[in-house]
Amino acid sequence: MASNLRPAFAYTVVYVKDVTKSVDFYAKAFGHNVRRLDESNRWGELESGQTTIAFTPLHQHETDDLTGSVQSPSSGRVRQAVEVCFAYPDVDAAYKRAVENGAVAVCEPEEKEWGQKVGYVRDIDGIVVRIGSYVHPPKHS
Repeated sequence: MASNLRPAFAYTVVYVKDVTKSVDFYAKAFGHNVRRLDESNRWGELESGQTTIAFTPLHQHETDDLTGSVQSPSSGRVRQAVEVCFAYPDVDAAYKRAVENGAVAVCEPEEKEWGQKVGYVRDIDGIVVRIGSYVHPPKHS
């Protein structure tokens, strides 16, 4: 494949009820630095390594008219087709911080058969967030 056609994963966009509240929540609950919060409060970004986590309102004519409306889970027993996953060296401490800062506990961290410790919470919009260890710790150069 030609080098100018190799993609870089640039953004994960999370559709939320309130961009400002979600940016603040993710910064406090999961430890991300805020990169940008647009003056209109319709776009926010967090630093998360090589990829950006972006937030935008659930409904906006620019995207609803082009790609359809966002469907929110109707209850705590329904989830969206995507979950947000963060890896930490200390999963228990990360899980505790998330819950102390408003995340809804779903499942406390436990060791999984594939060699990862994983816990689950929901964010303030009901989105499932996986808090896990690295399956294979990253190599630092």
